Amino acid sequence: MASDDLIELQGIIKEVYQGGNFLVETENGMDVRAHLAGRLRRYRIRVVLGDRVTVAVSPYDLGKGRITFRHK
Repeated sequence: MASDDLIELQGIIKEVYQGGNFLVETENGMDVRAHLAGRLRRYRIRVVLGDRVTVAVSPYDLGKGRITFRHK
């Protein structure tokens, strides 16, 4: 699967779990369990409860995703 096959959704961090996992509530009301993308870890971008983020979700499993961007 190529990286451009992902579905990008906007959402808000609803819960923070151990190990860099988050529960993101998307704009359409769906809950996605997501982890931080490597670029966010590399540049040490902090994501906290209540932040607006962009989540890349696979079309095969809409319950898991990757946080790719933190909005200001």
